[in-house]
Amino acid sequence: MSLDLKSLVRTIPDYPKKGILFRDITTLIEHPEGFRESVERIAATYRGKGITHVAGIEARGFIFGAGVAIALGAGFVPIRKKGKLPGETIGQNYALEYGVDTIEIHAGVVGPEHKVLLVDDLIATGGTAIAAVGLLRRTGTVCDDAAFVIDLPEIGGADKLRAEGVAVSSLMAFQGH
Repeated sequence: MSLDLKSLVRTIPDYPKKGILFRDITTLIEHPEGFRESVERIAATYRGKGITHVAGIEARGFIFGAGVAIALGAGFVPIRKKGKLPGETIGQNYALEYGVDTIEIHAGVVGPEHKVLLVDDLIATGGTAIAAVGLLRRTGTVCDDAAFVIDLPEIGGADKLRAEGVAVSSLMAFQGH
């Protein structure tokens, strides 16, 4: 019988500000069977689909993305905030609520011969995920799939990602913000 992964996610009210229900995945990754099953369920969805690399968004996407990459026998591409990667990088700007931020990957790590799965812990507004897909696609790579542990469907990020031609999967959804 499989675990109820949703029950392993802690909800913290009013964090980081009043009115927000923060979905904390640390309780899931601290649970050995829950963490293993989360990674395996994501990987199972993409086995046999030609994934050559898994890209994980800093920082919690590294946790799940690296595990999925190992499970799929794929390489791992860290998507980091600007200035965190050594060597030559390519970047993508994206809008924040109050300003602009930039994410980067190493130049030359993926290209037209690769198929990349984007992984992160949670999708809310979709801004970072859409920027990550745009960044990966600029290399010529195929990035038509994204997997998340948690979807917050009321916020609409998964739908925005689908509008960009990305098939989106998630292990669980939570209502509210």
